This record gives sequence, C-alpha cells and structure tokens, in this order.
Amino acid sequence: MLGTDGRGSEKTAKPRLPGEVWVLVVASFIIALGFGIVAPVLPAYAKSFDVGTFAVSAVVSSFALVRLLFAPMSGRLVNRFGETWVYIVGILIVAVGTGACGFATAYWQLIVFRAFAGVGSTMFTVAAVGLLIRITPAPMRGRASGLWATGFLLGNIGGPIVGALLVEISIQVPFVTYAAALVVAALVVWWFLRRSTLAALDNSTEQVTMSVRTAVRRSAYRAALASGFANGWAVFGVRISLVPLFVVEALRSTPAVAGISLSVFAAGNAAVLMISGKLADSIGRKPVAIAGLAVSAIGTVWLGYSGNVPMFMVASLVAGVGAGLLNPPQNAVVADVIGAKAKGGPVLAAFQMVADCGAIVGPLLAGVLADRFSYGAAFAVTGAMAALALVFWLFAPETLPKADETHVAADVAGESGRLDEGPEVPVGERVAGRPRQPDA
Repeated sequence: MLGTDGRGSEKTAKPRLPGEVWVLVVASFIIALGFGIVAPVLPAYAKSFDVGTFAVSAVVSSFALVRLLFAPMSGRLVNRFGETWVYIVGILIVAVGTGACGFATAYWQLIVFRAFAGVGSTMFTVAAVGLLIRITPAPMRGRASGLWATGFLLGNIGGPIVGALLVEISIQVPFVTYAAALVVAALVVWWFLRRSTLAALDNSTEQVTMSVRTAVRRSAYRAALASGFANGWAVFGVRISLVPLFVVEALRSTPAVAGISLSVFAAGNAAVLMISGKLADSIGRKPVAIAGLAVSAIGTVWLGYSGNVPMFMVASLVAGVGAGLLNPPQNAVVADVIGAKAKGGPVLAAFQMVADCGAIVGPLLAGVLADRFSYGAAFAVTGAMAALALVFWLFAPETLPKADETHVAADVAGESGRLDEGPEVPVGERVAGRPRQPDA
C-alpha cells in the first residue's frame, strides 16, 4: 500500500507476514510444549513394563522409523487433500496415539500406540511446511521459517518443566496432557483457517506437482538435502544420544549438567533464529546457510575435545548458534525450489526423510566410533558431515527472489500479452508522470 508523507512523496508500507503464519506458530508452540512434556517421561514409562534398555530405545526409535516410512504417503496426502486438513488430521492422530500410550497395559501396546502417533507426526510436519511455503510471500520465507522454528523451540524448552511437575501426580498424566494440548492445537488451526482464502486449497486451476526427481536436478535442493542430513545427524541424533553419555563418562559430571548443556544449546539456537530468518530474506539464503554450517561444524568438533564443563558449555552454545543460523535459510531454499504455484508434497517429504535418516544413522555410527576410538572421533565425524554439506552449498546458486513472485499486472500480461506490447494512447504531453487529457 502506498502512502504520502508531509511533503507529498510516496512511501511503501512495510510488508507484514500473513496472519495465517502466526496461527501456525502458535500451534507449533502448543505441539512442541506437549512433546516436551512427554519426552523426558517416555523412557521411564517404558521401563515400568519390566523391559531392558534396548526395548526402551525401541519405543523412541519406532516413532522416528514410522515417520521415515510414512513420509512419502504424507506428501501424496498433502497433494490430494491440501495442507490444512492433513495438518489437522495428523495432529488428531498424534493425540489419539499419545493419549492411548498413557493407558497401555503391556509393552507391545506402548510400541503400537507410539508408532501410530508417528504416522500423524509426519503428516502434520509435511503439511505445516507446505502451508508455510504456499501462504508466505517468497521474500519473507526466511522470517516465516525462523518464527515457526522459534515456536517449536520455546515449546520444547518449557515442556520438560511442565512434565516434571505433572509426573509427580502420575506417570500417565503427561501423556493425557499432551493429547489434550494437541486437540487444542487442532482446534486453533481449524478455527482460524476455516475461512481463510489464503490457506484454502485452490481447485479452480490445475497445479503442477513437482517430483523429487525434478527437485534433485536443482543444486540448491541438493545442498538443502545435504545440510538437512547433517543437521539431523548432529542435532536430532548425536546431541540427544551422545552428549549425555559424554558429560557423565568423559567429563565425570552429572546427568543434570548434561541437561543444562542441552538447554544452553537451545538458548544459542533461539538467540539467532529470527536474526537468521531476516538475514536470509535480505542478504540471501546461501551466505547465511554457509555461515551456519561452518559454526555448527566448529562447535560440534569442539564438543568432543572439551576438557572441562565450562568449555563444554561454550561449545554447546556455539553449536546451538550454528544450528539456529542454518535452519531458516535451509527451509527457505526448499520453499524457493518448489515455488508458490506448484504442489511440493513429495519434495517436502523427501527433505524430511533425509533429516530423519541422519537422526537414525548418526547416533549409531557415532556410538561405534566412541566405543572403538574415542568421543573426540565421534564428534569430529559429526562435525565433518556439516563441513561436507557446506561444500554442496558453495556450488549452489542463490534462490532468494529479488521481488515477490506473483503480481497482478504480471498475471494479466501473461494472458493478454506483453506489458509493453501496445503503445500509449497519444492524448497529449505528460504532466507529473500522467498523460494530460486533451481539452474537450
């Protein structure tokens, strides 16, 4: 919208994120808060069924495995029914599965219910990213991604605190609370998006579905896959599985210190997410992603060679900053590759699958390296994955659009012909930029 200042000059209003983005941010906070409530309780709950450590780990892994296997189907569902309904149904599936976990009477039931929740998890994750892409103007995708990730991060920080209080009542209460929180999130999304023309699926025009094969031909998408795999390996895999063991066994400290280090990592992440998003929308996706990978690689390697707790905390902060810098530009590049006018469910699903693969493979290989060699070797290889992904980004083009991808004039010109195709009607000389109408 154009306005005028006191001197009559025109100025452009600052662009704002669509309200629908804020709806997704609030929902992501509620979802992550519930997940944080359950995550610390789940291993102890599984252990209460008199099973071994491997069986306890299987409960956690089953969730990630089902997410990985069901991701392609989630992409197809998004293309068929639209992001909004897949998002809502996915949340409700997780609510049912998680609530049922609290009432499980046998270990096999806990596995089945947890795996069922994984189906819904991948549905709403793919749908949420797809919806963010479609409703956010291209030059603002970095900020939208950073804001959305911040919602998740804040929820994950507050969730364990709430969970620690709820578990004092009963070990089943956190599961029921998470299920209730998910229902609230689904209602929030349904209520505010039910009449949104921006979020509605447009069936009036035939949209092209971008295939994974087409996306992989783009070097920018390949770079995002590489960094997604490295990020999943380090952040969602090694950070959870190896850091607590390193603190206790190598630094001779306590599990409480390990928990604090995870919070320090999260603090570094949260501190730069919004900054990273703004930079990705101003100076470009590529330089911010490269900086994030470089900082992440340095911080991760530093973790393995920390000789004391204070140094380890500083390394955790650095690694968190690196992950925070990487996330918004990485997601924005995937959005740029798909574009606002194409269906990208399979492309989004493939991106998620690669990150999940990193989260599964990373801890296993890092664990072997720690057993055979040292923790330093395990963290060094993890950092090397980020450095390898950085090489992919060096050869990738910048995808930040110089202006919004869509414009009414451009759309009309596409139907009528070129914008400069017809000459201006010769009605007289120009005055202040406008043709002066001839006298009657």
